[in-house]
Amino acid sequence: MNDDTGRVVFSAAEESFGAAVRELQSALPRRNTPKPQATPDQHGAPMRHGAARSSVTVERLGPDLGVLPAGPTAAEVAAACRDRPVVFVRHLTVQLARIPRPDADDPERVAARIPALLDGPLPAELAELAGADEVAVQAWISDPDTVEYGSRQLFEAVAATLRESGRTVRRAGAAAVLSCAVVHDGVLIGLNRGADSLSDWPGGRVRLSRGPDQVSRAEFKLEELFQAYPVPLPERGRAVDLGAAPGGWTRILRDRGMDVWAVDPGALAGSLAADPRVHHVATTVGEFLRSNRTRFDLAVNDLRMEPHLSTRVMLDAAATLRPGAHIVLTLKTGSRRPLDTVRDCLRLLRERYQVLFARQLYHNRKEVTVLARLR
Repeated sequence: MNDDTGRVVFSAAEESFGAAVRELQSALPRRNTPKPQATPDQHGAPMRHGAARSSVTVERLGPDLGVLPAGPTAAEVAAACRDRPVVFVRHLTVQLARIPRPDADDPERVAARIPALLDGPLPAELAELAGADEVAVQAWISDPDTVEYGSRQLFEAVAATLRESGRTVRRAGAAAVLSCAVVHDGVLIGLNRGADSLSDWPGGRVRLSRGPDQVSRAEFKLEELFQAYPVPLPERGRAVDLGAAPGGWTRILRDRGMDVWAVDPGALAGSLAADPRVHHVATTVGEFLRSNRTRFDLAVNDLRMEPHLSTRVMLDAAATLRPGAHIVLTLKTGSRRPLDTVRDCLRLLRERYQVLFARQLYHNRKEVTVLARLR
């Protein structure tokens, strides 16, 4: 066991990495440690993320990966991500080792190193996971153009080795999760409880396939949310889709058995326009909210709108909701001060709602998906 074993590794979108670091610095307990020194990035340049504000410093391993200093456990970081919430962190694992080159250049040689890592001396919480009979393997390439193989080859090599040792290997859904991420100086091997990993996909990179009935790629965002957080939707419930056209989110809600009021002056896809349980209200969102008398179990909003304005739309929409109803909205944060923007919008939402989930999902693009329940 080396000094790096047991440190928590997190994933975030490359463009949101700085925001994720700031969130973690705010969310994790400050510790009485010496003044932190800047850590070099992959090019040797010093990299300090808010060191004056917190004792939590981050070493950046790859475009989407950072590792925290020793101290907080994966369970503590996962709880902060869920409860604060920390919205720009997508995935967590706990570092076992980094396999350097030349072994890292060959997936078979990477796989050959793993049994010794799992059987070696480990902290108690990791040793229990290392001995699990069933394990999910998550493999991904964090730093592209560093190896000549892909994530599939890495997964297959590691899975074959684990099966030879008598383990059952899954891609998802196991209590123990082994992560294998190609970074700039090798392959990071991590191990974590599935319940503390935040995502059942490698590095939080959710891969959804386009179906024959898909109306728009925006559907992936709502589908990913439903995977990440099982939203309780009543059977034959009523939903309103604000800014619906061409109807991607409306289609997803119909597939889940809801009657949908699709509000948009624009046209819906033909299959939705012909659906008797889709009520197309061809008007603006503001006019609809002023005149509507129907009460809904769910309101969703994927409007291309400044985040604070979109948030206020949902505050206005509260009057159309039944007690305990849910809302889903995407905050189009852009790249300027995204963390401050999200915090402001969540603060506004809490005037009327309990925020249940907020995260920059893999299918979000410079935006954050929020789920909340009417107070």
